[in-house]
Amino acid sequence: MKELDDITGSIVDAAMKIHIDLGPGLLESVYEMVLAKALQKRGFHVERQKVIRFEYDGIVFEEGFRADLLVESQVIVELKSVEKLIPVHSKQLLTYLRLMNLSVGFLINFGGATLTEGLHRIVNKLPAAASPSLRVNQHEVCP
Repeated sequence: MKELDDITGSIVDAAMKIHIDLGPGLLESVYEMVLAKALQKRGFHVERQKVIRFEYDGIVFEEGFRADLLVESQVIVELKSVEKLIPVHSKQLLTYLRLMNLSVGFLINFGGATLTEGLHRIVNKLPAAASPSLRVNQHEVCP
């Protein structure tokens, strides 16, 4: 099992390279495919459009939602290609993290001129990363 900091660092690095190389404006599915392939080349196990099952109040949802990317069964990556993210995007990812009992995910918007404002690390019951290189958009969404 790979270290969480190695996984998250590689996701950030690969996303930055892809945004520089391809630029904004493509379909989310393009960025999803390219990011998945880039992470696989780095030796990570990546699942695309992973169907997630969950149960609530005795009701089983076999296909409750789909995670765009699930890396090493530890990190959810939700991708957007929009002009501007809205608050519900971060809340949605936090809900996914809670339902899957995972600690960290990324909301990545490839729609902006640069990726800096479109890269958000969302955490669920996880202390802020000790490594300054892993701190993305210094504000993190925590429960």
